[in-house]
Amino acid sequence: MSAMLSIRDLRKTYEGGFQALKGVTLEIEQGEIIALLGPNGAGKTTLISTICGITTPTAGEVTVGGHDILRDFRAARGLIGLVPQEIALEPFERVLNTVRFSRGLFGHRRDEALIERILRRLSLWDKKDAQVKELSGGMKRRVLIAKALAHEPRVLFLDEPTAGVDVELRKDMWDIVAELKADGVTIILTTHYIEEAEAIADRIGVINRGELLLVEQTSALMSRLGKKQIEVQLSAAISAIPPTLARPGLSLAGEGDVLVFEYDTQAERIGLTGLLNAIAAAGLVLRDVNTRQSSLEEIFVDLVSEETP
Repeated sequence: MSAMLSIRDLRKTYEGGFQALKGVTLEIEQGEIIALLGPNGAGKTTLISTICGITTPTAGEVTVGGHDILRDFRAARGLIGLVPQEIALEPFERVLNTVRFSRGLFGHRRDEALIERILRRLSLWDKKDAQVKELSGGMKRRVLIAKALAHEPRVLFLDEPTAGVDVELRKDMWDIVAELKADGVTIILTTHYIEEAEAIADRIGVINRGELLLVEQTSALMSRLGKKQIEVQLSAAISAIPPTLARPGLSLAGEGDVLVFEYDTQAERIGLTGLLNAIAAAGLVLRDVNTRQSSLEEIFVDLVSEETP
């Protein structure tokens, strides 16, 4: 099956020589959710802008549903919905007309039932006759999402869609994303809420300085790069780790009453049994034992740090 979105060696160099994208290659299947993570200035927004036709690529090829974004722009763009970071709306227009206009802009016939469903889904129906300028920031964000959905896109870009919004909208947003995925819509999102990416994305892509460092199944990435910690709480504090316990990955924490052992989940031999036996042999009494898995945020920070000179 051909990819819904295919990106091959995409490059963008601005006047003056700055390379915002350095040969990005990525294929995304229909109905897949991909989260793009990266620090500010990594190239996330440039990548989205280029695919959506807002920015012209310097080199490379992008197809959406088989349509080239340059040679067949109208067909490609008609498949795309975009929720941008910036809130750019006509302040004196009414909500209902704003969303209607977006549908008409893509050449679709008027569909009042569809527009009503979208507005109700986003808790905007009771605001349909309000001018945009009368809305709160969170409500304006909802209008942006409604506009992006009005022409029934098959690929949806969400560029930091929940940045600075309330918890209720964030929950609504991810509920809608789940519904769209079930309908076969392909979703690409950028977010600084890394725990959300971990929870909702099928794959995670990490981009930094215009390069795609990796794209991997979320669970596989967590398993491959994640580390686990065992925290052994002692019944009494010690001033230093006894020589018989010393080994790589073991440290003393808390007020001298916690031993922390960090290990690679993929290692053939972890050595937990030997560590616990050595603790007992050293005359130390265990009060409790806890385990902890690295979060995606920690993995992301480690990856980006490795790439930063």
